[in-house]
Amino acid sequence: MLKLLFIALGGAAGTLLRYGISGLGYGLSNGIFPLGTLLVNLSGSFAIGFLWGLFEGANISPVLRTTIFIGILGGYTTFSSFALESFNLFREGEYKTALINILASNIFGIGLAIGGFILAGLLIANLKGVTR
Repeated sequence: MLKLLFIALGGAAGTLLRYGISGLGYGLSNGIFPLGTLLVNLSGSFAIGFLWGLFEGANISPVLRTTIFIGILGGYTTFSSFALESFNLFREGEYKTALINILASNIFGIGLAIGGFILAGLLIANLKGVTR
């Protein structure tokens, strides 16, 4: 139960950090380019790689690892987990699986975002037709 509390607290901290950095990036780019999201995803990817490398041989408690990797970085960006998992697949020589993961996540992720947007529009149009 304590582990779940730390994950939740870490997630809240990561989410607030993401909010702050995203807002800063939005302001710097005047909303023209998604700089905030890019900054979050890139810094999150660096942080998870750096901390994974730092902790790999260290005796760090499982609760602290979970709090950092799932809580803080999970709340900050799940892109960092995607980056680390893809890197580990490459590191383990699973090149085909890594490329499938990268391509599928990006292509299907964007496709599903488009599909969800279209579905929402159809649902709204359908509801408007029903309420008339």
